[in-house]
Amino acid sequence: MSTPGLNPPTFQQTDLSQVWPEANQHFSKEIDDEANSYFQRIYNHPPHPTMSVDEVLEMLQRFKDSTIKREREVFNCMLRNLFEEYRFFPQYPDKELHITACLFGGIIEKGLVTYMALGLALRYVLEALRKPFGSKMYYFGIAALDRFKNRLKDYPQYCQHLASIAHFLQFPHHLQEYIEYGQQSRDPPVKMQGSITTPGSLALAQVQSQQPGVPKAPQPGQPSTLVTTTTTTTTVAKTPTIARPTPSTFKKDVPPSINTTNIDTLLVATDQTERIVEPPENVQEKIAFIFNNLSQSNMTQKVEELKETVKDEFMPWVSQYLVMKRVSIEPNFHGLYSNFLDTLKNPEFVKMVLNETYRNIKVLLTSDKAAANFSDRSLLKNLGHWLGMITLAKNKPILYTDLEVKSLLLEAYVKGQQELLYVVPFVAKVLESSLRSMVFRPQNPWTMAIMNVLAELHQEHDLKLNLKFEIEVLCKNLSLDINDLKPGTLLKDKDKLKKEAKPPEEMLPVSTGGFLDFNQMPVLRPTGDFVPFAAPPSTPAVTTTPCTTTGPPTPQFSYHDINVYALAGLAPHININVNISLLQAHPQLKQCVRQSVERAVQELVHPVVDRSIKIAMTTCEQIIRKDFALDSEESRMRVAAHHMMRNLTAGMAMITCREPLLMSIATNLKNSFAAALRAPTPQQREMMEEAAARIAQDNCELACCFIQKTAVEKAGPEMDKRLATEFELRKHARQEGRRYCDPVVLTYQAERMPEQIRLKVGGVDPKQLAVYEEFARNVPGFLPSNDLSQPTGFLAQPMKQQAWATDDVAQIYDKCMADLEQHLHAIPPALAMNPLTQALRSLLEAVALARNSRDGIAALGLLQKAVEGLLDATSGADADLLLRYRECHLLVLKALQDGRAYGPQWCNKQITRCLIECRDEYKYNVEAVELLIRNHLVNMQQYDLHLAQSMENGLHYMAVAFAMQLVKLLLVDERSVSHVTEADLFHTIETLMRTCAHSRANAPEGLPQLMDVVRSNYEAMIDRAHGGPNFMMHSGISQASEYDDPPGLREKAEYLLREWVNLYHSAAAGRDSTKAFSAFVGQMHQQGILKTDDLITRFFRLCTEMCVEISYRAQAEQQHNPAASAAIIRAKCYHNLDAFVRLIALLVKHSGEATNTVTKINLLNKVLGIVVGVLIQDHDVRQTEFQQLPYHRIFIMLLLELNAPEHVLETINFQTLTAFCNTFHILRPTKAPGFVYAWLELISHRIFIARMLAHTPQQKGWPMYAQLLIDLFKYLAPFLRNVELNKPMQILYKGTLRVLLVLLHDFPEFLCDYHYGFCDVIPPNCIQLRNLILSAFPRNMRLPDPFTPNLKVDMLSEINIAPRILTNFTGVMPSQFKKDLDSYLKTRSPVTFLSELRSNLQVSNEPGNRYNIQLINALVLYVGTQAIAHIHNKGSTPSMSTITHSAHMDIFQNLAVDLDTEGRYLFLNAIANQLRYPNSHTHYFSCTMLYLFAEANTEAIQEQITRVLLERLIVNRPHPWGLLITFIELIKNPAFKFWSHDFVHCAPEIEKLFQSVAQCCMGQKQAQQVMEGTGAS
Repeated sequence: MSTPGLNPPTFQQTDLSQVWPEANQHFSKEIDDEANSYFQRIYNHPPHPTMSVDEVLEMLQRFKDSTIKREREVFNCMLRNLFEEYRFFPQYPDKELHITACLFGGIIEKGLVTYMALGLALRYVLEALRKPFGSKMYYFGIAALDRFKNRLKDYPQYCQHLASIAHFLQFPHHLQEYIEYGQQSRDPPVKMQGSITTPGSLALAQVQSQQPGVPKAPQPGQPSTLVTTTTTTTTVAKTPTIARPTPSTFKKDVPPSINTTNIDTLLVATDQTERIVEPPENVQEKIAFIFNNLSQSNMTQKVEELKETVKDEFMPWVSQYLVMKRVSIEPNFHGLYSNFLDTLKNPEFVKMVLNETYRNIKVLLTSDKAAANFSDRSLLKNLGHWLGMITLAKNKPILYTDLEVKSLLLEAYVKGQQELLYVVPFVAKVLESSLRSMVFRPQNPWTMAIMNVLAELHQEHDLKLNLKFEIEVLCKNLSLDINDLKPGTLLKDKDKLKKEAKPPEEMLPVSTGGFLDFNQMPVLRPTGDFVPFAAPPSTPAVTTTPCTTTGPPTPQFSYHDINVYALAGLAPHININVNISLLQAHPQLKQCVRQSVERAVQELVHPVVDRSIKIAMTTCEQIIRKDFALDSEESRMRVAAHHMMRNLTAGMAMITCREPLLMSIATNLKNSFAAALRAPTPQQREMMEEAAARIAQDNCELACCFIQKTAVEKAGPEMDKRLATEFELRKHARQEGRRYCDPVVLTYQAERMPEQIRLKVGGVDPKQLAVYEEFARNVPGFLPSNDLSQPTGFLAQPMKQQAWATDDVAQIYDKCMADLEQHLHAIPPALAMNPLTQALRSLLEAVALARNSRDGIAALGLLQKAVEGLLDATSGADADLLLRYRECHLLVLKALQDGRAYGPQWCNKQITRCLIECRDEYKYNVEAVELLIRNHLVNMQQYDLHLAQSMENGLHYMAVAFAMQLVKLLLVDERSVSHVTEADLFHTIETLMRTCAHSRANAPEGLPQLMDVVRSNYEAMIDRAHGGPNFMMHSGISQASEYDDPPGLREKAEYLLREWVNLYHSAAAGRDSTKAFSAFVGQMHQQGILKTDDLITRFFRLCTEMCVEISYRAQAEQQHNPAASAAIIRAKCYHNLDAFVRLIALLVKHSGEATNTVTKINLLNKVLGIVVGVLIQDHDVRQTEFQQLPYHRIFIMLLLELNAPEHVLETINFQTLTAFCNTFHILRPTKAPGFVYAWLELISHRIFIARMLAHTPQQKGWPMYAQLLIDLFKYLAPFLRNVELNKPMQILYKGTLRVLLVLLHDFPEFLCDYHYGFCDVIPPNCIQLRNLILSAFPRNMRLPDPFTPNLKVDMLSEINIAPRILTNFTGVMPSQFKKDLDSYLKTRSPVTFLSELRSNLQVSNEPGNRYNIQLINALVLYVGTQAIAHIHNKGSTPSMSTITHSAHMDIFQNLAVDLDTEGRYLFLNAIANQLRYPNSHTHYFSCTMLYLFAEANTEAIQEQITRVLLERLIVNRPHPWGLLITFIELIKNPAFKFWSHDFVHCAPEIEKLFQSVAQCCMGQKQAQQVMEGTGAS
């Protein structure tokens, strides 16, 4: 164990006798045989006696502790043999090695070996695992390790060795967990059950999968039982051996026999391919069982079973199993399996089966074709029959890229008889199925071409008889007479054969797949034997030219080279060869050339153009009408028509005019030459003939191109005329707002066309469009062009548009692609190969794909890719790249969310579904989820429910940790996600709170603290009972974002609302609209609105939306017509809003029984929730255009309606106020800043304040109102802290001061009780705001005048009474900190408490934000209250003498000395916050402040104390009483030597300031005395 570095030889040469004394004995033959017989049973298969690994281990356990000596000997012998055998393990076949590994691991697991032997066993496994990843012995190690993984915690050192293996990270994930925790002598917290997949476990599963179930009737040539042959080695006295499974022993369980079909070749090849995810053994058994029992009668049932049993990820394995283990050896059941595929209706699976079929065919075609290998030939025939059945018989082609049948035959012919023995029966079996095909049945050209090659083979004299027989049988099956076939001469043409099929020596090596390597297939195209149009026989001159013999000449001109607007366009391109002897002798004859060419063109151009256009037009029109019948885009149709027309016309013109042009040019030249030379000699005549032929040949191409282009230019407008009505129909449909499609064609396509070639409604398939683009690129007679944008002169303008549709979706995709490309260009080259960059390229491809198909499925695929891409991104990458990566993914999702594409509702629903369904390993990426939520891409209601469920009541640790992070990010850190409220995460918070309550002791770290923060934010408001009022409100908020209303509901709601508004404003409405209401309820019943809660909820939502909409419209009117008075506009809005509010109030009042308050309150909460939900959504969508008016009016009027002096309302008044408080808290300014002014008006409304703070008994409304003020301060804090008071903030700040003044005047006790909570959230620099709060004192108290000379504070009656503080200030203290603090206050231990205090309070090094202010405030108040209690317990009262020399003062003095300037300022502020009206706190902290001044060891501390007191005094009144008496004592009492300090006199203006403050505090005379007296002394 301690020497892991031993080399393999050392391992294998270990002398077992030293390690294992018991095994160092000679065992008798009987013992040895018995031991071997047990081993044999492990490897056997039925019907031979078998034992499972577990049974053997159980037996060994028994034998080990047995009292019978013989059994102990068998035990020792078996283990000795197993260890000795280790060196032979690499020679075992996969399956047997896997069994042995399980046995070996089991021995360690069960503790059957100990000490040295155990060490050796562990070393063997370690050594095996060190072998290269993927090797046989590596898999042995993995299987063994998996068996004893639960013991790893006992061997921590061994786990360290395992973890240091180079490829440790490639171990199965669950084993990595066991090893990592094993190093700490622990089991993983969650014992993951991973399945291990090794070649051996695969092989074992395959063998086992053939055992269960009822076997089918054996076919001829197949053994009815699985026979196993095993050989046992004989025992040699010296070295006992066991029955070792060797590859020959376990030859796949089938004795070699001519009659059996042996799939070894396929199995071996499969082992070398990439591994497929394989299902667990029990699933494999079920699959085998399904196929074993499959029949026509139970087909549907078995298909359903398969769907239930097998997950999608295992389908590739099923396809391999079906093809290799079933189809290849069971030809009689091919029909059954084919029907099975049809019934399954899974196109993906059919594709897998087809690919697997081709793969196995490839394996067999490239395997070693020995003469006696009947098995492979039989397999190949079976696979051929199957291939035909799943392709040709179902009208699907065998694609050229997959298998070129004709070339296969020719190649086999070149290779010789042996190859033909394989290929001919295979091809015959494939073609057999063509009879059942509508498309490929005989006389189909493809089928007949192959039949003709077979017929030609049949004529070969030395062809084996059995192959001839195969061909004849095929002809009979296809009802063809072999004599009627037309055998060609392919086999005779040796050159042709060399091209068609490479001879053996040129073949690729077999290992790469030979000709059937699907990536390197010979591309066969029609070559010289195919000339589209033969030359007419009446042109003897032409036969001598090379033109006809080589097919069409190579194009010389590109389309744009030639100008066809006049014949003069030919002149620049005319080619005259300088070497022509006639022109060398008579240069003047060159002038004849141009005239001759132009004349020839002029003669031919009109007839050729007309004929070409006429023929091409008819063809083109028919095909375009067919292809684009269901396409609503005329621009796409027009472009395609021009591309095709251009191509066909040019081709038609070329073949019509080339030969006549050659003749015409040559004849014109000869006539011109003859005229010029007058009487030419025979020699000149010969030269003329030669020159004319040569020049005609050189310029024929030019003349031809001129005529072709003329025809093409004329064809475009003609085509437009032909299709004009088609274009019009499409435009017309679009104007009417519908999508055009030809209904006749639609019906025909749906009923008659197979799926593969059926036209779809919408854009034409990209593959089809590619054909038209190809037409544009390769115009016959011209050089290929990649420029699609300029096909012809007249078309130049429209072609600047995309050759695609110009619909909105396409534009959105295009913009998205352009933005993505821009991002990709901006990525530095160094990061080009980064996985994130590659993922972005892949994302761009996905967008392009979705753009081309533009259907919902492609969009959904793109959306999933974008969501998973976001979730998969880790933050470890380059920060800029990660930012860009996220930006790109959001860009795609936002594009899909666009209203012109798929809209937010569909999009958010699908994104949420992706989040819910994606895999656990990246489901919990909190940054990505927060990003999606922040960008309004998630349906929060659905996601919240899912998150709550996935926590499994706190048992799913990852989900709980994730939920905590998310709640903290979205609701506690108050980041930029303002639109998320606690309503959106209602169920999540509820589950977290439940988890926290149930597992207080061992709750996840940080959960109790998080819940405390959440609770402090919301708990003042709520009862979280499920189904309670608060639940109603939150469900109302979430239902406000549901839009899939029942059809007609909106119209009903609109009608009812209109009716109600009219009733409300009518004279007959009755007092408080009661008469109108009873009539209206009848109407609501009639319309079915009151049937269900859901319909009522939807009704309120629709009414709220309509009222808000009317307000927006009215306010928009005012913008268009500024003359309209604001009052009139407002009245217009109120006309509807007030009526709606009255309806709500009446429904609340009259819902349920008169005494049933629950129904009333639930309804009120639901309605308020809906209004809040509509407001939040409106606020997020309209942003700066948001209007507060309608919402403000609804809330204020409803508040007034429900606080009317009526008995029924009085009974529910507290619950009503609670509901409004909850509402206002959810709409707090940080969440809805656009609503802040209306919000402040609502919370400061006299009725609301009076009800909350005065009328509600037992001050039950106080904590809720305090929370609303805290919400206000929290919003103001960042602006006040940074002194960013622009105009809007100044207005808000003034409003806040006014509210506080009202409270100070009317409800001072409220400010007294909550002063701590308010000061906690007000920034330190807001002095006047804080003074307002701290100046409050109970109304029943008379404050002694602080300026009274010789005022004895400690003699006041109130000074020993503690004030009431209703804030839980210790809640912010971390539990350990509080524990240490309490301990220190009692016993002054731990001694390190004081030295660590500063680091506990400090949170960062950023100036201005270094300290946790809340913790400092809590610490100061807590220590102070404890000190007071301590002093009282000793029977005295706080004073300068009693507060000293205690643990409490030690803490304060330590803070004064140890903190830096920023920290000390905050600390002193916390003390000054307690200097209020006369009470024990004020007295204690006043003494403390003075004591710290007196005892300060530096003037800096004294200066800072002065600053804290002074800055609170030099602002406008009011000033807190405690502050004044402290400062007066400081400057008046000579003991503090205040006036002798340098900082008092450091500058004249400072000195003046102190003097004026002193005069204000003590009066001029006394101040003068004090200053002078101190100065004098």
